[in-house]
This record gives sequence, C-alpha cells and structure tokens, in this order.
Amino acid sequence: MKKTVCLGCLFIVSAAFRVAVPYTPVDDGSSVKFKIKNLGIGVDGLFKGLKGVIVFDAAKPEEAKFDVTIDAATINSGIELRDKHLRKQDYFDVARYPTIHLVSTKIETSAAANTFMMYGNLTIKSVTKAVSFSFTTLPQSNGYIFKGEFKINRRDYFVGGSSITLSDNLSVYLNVFARKI
Repeated sequence: MKKTVCLGCLFIVSAAFRVAVPYTPVDDGSSVKFKIKNLGIGVDGLFKGLKGVIVFDAAKPEEAKFDVTIDAATINSGIELRDKHLRKQDYFDVARYPTIHLVSTKIETSAAANTFMMYGNLTIKSVTKAVSFSFTTLPQSNGYIFKGEFKINRRDYFVGGSSITLSDNLSVYLNVFARKI
C-alpha cells in the first residue's frame, strides 16, 4: 500500500514539473512558402535551410518557445535568374543578411483543438517587426507538424525597394516538421 501511495505521489509531482520537450525543425517534411503578386500575377516561392529550436508541450502552450531561422539564400521561385536577383541587395541581400529569423514572444491556446496563437518577432534584413498568427499542431511519432500562415508588408523589411510592379503585401505559409532533439 505504501508503495502504491509513493508511486502515485511521485507521478503527480513529476507531472507537475514536466518540462516541455525541445524539437528541431527540419527541411525534410517541411515547407516555408510565400506568395506575392508581380505585375498582377501570383508568384510562388519557397525557402529551405530550417534551423533552430522549438520547445513545445500542447498541455502547456504558455511555456512554448519558437526560435527558428531559414536560409535566405535558398529562395526558390522556380526561375533561377529571378532567384539570383532576389538574393541581391535590393531584395534579401543574402551576403549581409543570410537568415530570416522568427522568435516567439507568447503562445496562447485557441478555442479549436490543436490550434494556438503565436505572437512573435520576425527579422528580415536586420529589421524586426511583430507578427501574430494562428497555427495548428499535428503530433507525429517523433515530433510535431506546425502549420500556420501570416501576411507581411515587404516594404516594412526593405525588400524589393520601391518596385511599383511588385505587390507590397505577401502571404507566408508554414508547414514545419520538428522532431525531438
């Protein structure tokens, strides 16, 4: 009987002190895509080179932390000549600013199952702006898939200069697989 009570107490105490598990985002099974209009025509692209740490426990979202980067030089719009231009100073200036960085500042639970709200800071070309968006989680055997989307204004980050053919606003679509470290 004492053994059972002690094991029960140990279980309760360990659950109370459970720490969120760290995960690392990986390119395999992930996509970071964007969509923007150029001359009124939708242009899609994507980035690779995910790195960072995601600390997440669906039962304790307030303790979650996302600190993730992508390699700006991996931009791929499907046209290599355009991608070379996008890597230059007027756009992403990848020689000086090799990564795009997202850091969470707060995670909240949403009313829908497996849905959360992220508040964070997005840094592109040394310009940091607050972003917020909802995201969903899908547990996997060795981690999670995090899905979300948000809109930004490229001019806020000095991307694309004063181009009048390129839309100011673009959408970013995240489908990130993160596995246990």
